Amino acid sequence: MRYEGSLYRPPSEAYSYILQVTIGCSHNRCTFCNMYLEKQFRVRPLDDVLEDLVMARRAYRRVNRIFLADGDALIVKTSDLRAILGTIKNLFPECERVTSYASARDLLLKTPEELEELHALGLDMIYLGLESGSEKVLRDINKGVTVEETVEGALKAKAAGIKLSVTEITGLAGQDGMEEHALLSAKALSRMNPEYIGLMTLTLRRGTKMTADWEAGRFKRLTPRQYLEEQRILIANLDSEGSVLRSNHISNYVQLRGTMNRDKGRMLATLDTALKDPELDNPYIEYLENL
Repeated sequence: MRYEGSLYRPPSEAYSYILQVTIGCSHNRCTFCNMYLEKQFRVRPLDDVLEDLVMARRAYRRVNRIFLADGDALIVKTSDLRAILGTIKNLFPECERVTSYASARDLLLKTPEELEELHALGLDMIYLGLESGSEKVLRDINKGVTVEETVEGALKAKAAGIKLSVTEITGLAGQDGMEEHALLSAKALSRMNPEYIGLMTLTLRRGTKMTADWEAGRFKRLTPRQYLEEQRILIANLDSEGSVLRSNHISNYVQLRGTMNRDKGRMLATLDTALKDPELDNPYIEYLENL
């Protein structure tokens, strides 16, 4: 099996077989992200991908989960995805699920029938980055899609039977827009009502425009306390019955896990307890975040 460049995958895919279908990210211009900066985007030749699956079958006795990498594997034409998913089904009958990152534009480019076919062939869930429910924030971070496109793409995938795991990034609006970012993100997530919601915390990465803006004083990063305050606003205003909410990413200050709306009160109480900790005001914590 081959893999080019640094590997990125969701936390829940830690024990999955990672199959690289594309190299990098087709957009690759978000101001906060450095994940694929060293990669030139391209779609891998289908024969190479299928050969990797054959080698994986020889190497592994059992493969329960497969994640299609890199940043947006669903940009691949449907006929190739059909071949990949069909080969997975034939070679790995024990495989319980196949997942992938996807962009809103990937989803909008597929017809409902294509998405239904991909689901029938084994595509069980996609990871979709909302990042923010604020159109202004999405423009500022150069996301390349609107909130409405993201919601439309998400609902289109759900209608095809594909589960959704949607991420939101606390802190993207900086100090001046934190409340609006939280409120509008809660609204967009509530509209999508995904199976899973992942809350992440903005981490400034070397080599990104956002880090350069912060260093130049153009972006006012949240303090640790403000990160938690913003997450509290979001969860308090989130109405997404049945969504499993997690903040188990390494970037988060507090680990949350619960099911909306049943566990909303418990998660808010956890944040309230954390907000009483005077260590949140320790500047050493902020220093560590930027290492």
